[in-house]
Amino acid sequence: MISNQILQNTIEGLKGITRIDFCVMDTDGKSLASTFSEQENYEEEVVSFVESPADSQVVQGYQFFKIFDEHQLEYILLANGGGDDVYMVGKIATFQIQNLLVAYKERFDKDNFIKNLLLDNLLLVDIYNRAKKLHIDTEVRRVIFIIETKHEKDSNALDNVRTLLGNKSKDFVTAVDEKNIIVVKELEANDGHEELEKVAKELYELLKEDGEEDILIAYGTIVNDIKEVSKSYKEAKLALDVGKIFFGEKNIMAYSALGIGRLIYQLPIPLCKMFIREIFEGKSPDDFDEETLTTINKFFENNLNVSETSRQLYIHRNTLVYRLDKLQKSTGLDLRVFEDAITFKIALMVVKYMKYMESLEY
Repeated sequence: MISNQILQNTIEGLKGITRIDFCVMDTDGKSLASTFSEQENYEEEVVSFVESPADSQVVQGYQFFKIFDEHQLEYILLANGGGDDVYMVGKIATFQIQNLLVAYKERFDKDNFIKNLLLDNLLLVDIYNRAKKLHIDTEVRRVIFIIETKHEKDSNALDNVRTLLGNKSKDFVTAVDEKNIIVVKELEANDGHEELEKVAKELYELLKEDGEEDILIAYGTIVNDIKEVSKSYKEAKLALDVGKIFFGEKNIMAYSALGIGRLIYQLPIPLCKMFIREIFEGKSPDDFDEETLTTINKFFENNLNVSETSRQLYIHRNTLVYRLDKLQKSTGLDLRVFEDAITFKIALMVVKYMKYMESLEY
């Protein structure tokens, strides 16, 4: 079904060209869109016209037209203006709106197909059959982007993203829930990670300019066949969740860049608790004071380089060594030793994951 706003834009455009006023009504005579300066009541005339066999007729000086959607009467169009061109222009307007009905129905059919494809609701044979009927290429490179913003999604938000992408027919924009907008993007033969990151950044900047807040964008890996689109979607969803836990400072997250966070996210919570309890004897690695945590994180950022870490922390090298020795006494882990550093890094990530999962329960 075409939105009333689309109908209004269409008849306003037609009036701007022809100087003829239009009004689109439903079959009960209720006005859906109009360019008339004064709205009159034509319910009885419309109902009478609906019941008549005529496709068009003149009623009280207005030209009435029937608009069908596959032989089903959908709208009544009223046209009014000077001259003998009202009938011809009214027929053109009728043809235009009927074409819009066809176009939006095709978009709706494609949208339903894409949603079911993402959610793995289609048999393999159905995927190829429906794709062929909808004229969707099956063997092209695609990737899924998920866009999460602060506001719940509506049809206007989806249309905005379509506009931002340039309304390219080969790209699909849809939603499977109230939270996220999903972009199924078709790629060129040589597009790789750099191009995906560029698209994500462009989407981020354009949405920010459009007034959206707290934007998060995640994307999966490139797939070569339409049956694998749901795989890229699942990867993008995982990237969105894992990114929130371990990469909170980032607005854009790629599935391929999740690293060990991807593995930790799939661990059961009881196993995580057991790991922390065994390593730290009941303590938690994030119970340290802020100074110690800052030292640890900076040490990891600098790949366990003592000199560079002390320089960035503006402390003497011996002071850093003292802090690391103190940490070793309390935890039994020496961060200057690669294996101990890995254990400690994983422990910090596990604690982050546990806290995030606990927050979802409340």
